[in-house]
Amino acid sequence: MSPPVFLRTAGKADVAAVSRLLGETWHATYDSIYGEARVEEITRSWHAPKALEARLGRPNTEFVVADDGSRILGMAFAGAGGADGKMVSLHQLYVHPDAQGRGIGRDLLAEIEGCFPSATRMRLEVEEANYQAAAFYERHGFAKVGSTQGKDGDFGIPAAVYEKALV
Repeated sequence: MSPPVFLRTAGKADVAAVSRLLGETWHATYDSIYGEARVEEITRSWHAPKALEARLGRPNTEFVVADDGSRILGMAFAGAGGADGKMVSLHQLYVHPDAQGRGIGRDLLAEIEGCFPSATRMRLEVEEANYQAAAFYERHGFAKVGSTQGKDGDFGIPAAVYEKALV
């Protein structure tokens, strides 16, 4: 039986573990789509400890980890946007491949939704070829509302845009 998983706010001591989690998860998910070298380049940029540490304590954001007492199994990062804070952007939600299917992603998503009580909508982007993630979000009430073409700043990755009403 797996040890219990606790959700908590990420701290500076978690940054290296979250960086490793993201690297391993991205390689497992995207190597077959983009190739190992490109995924390594992206993770070195987006998931570097300094990039993650800069998110800690940002106003109007939540950075949550799923911890079983021996390692970080998942993470989520979101922020409220706009002048009224009614739209929440889920920037990241990842669960380590060997911990998927245990409800950790569901619990992280619910935690993030609860962190923004005045929000009325949540938006996220999913890589078009990441069918598993798209199916996860659809099962949790998100609907595709558009797509992006990908810009140089995001390594040209096209994404499906999903939204969900928060009530």
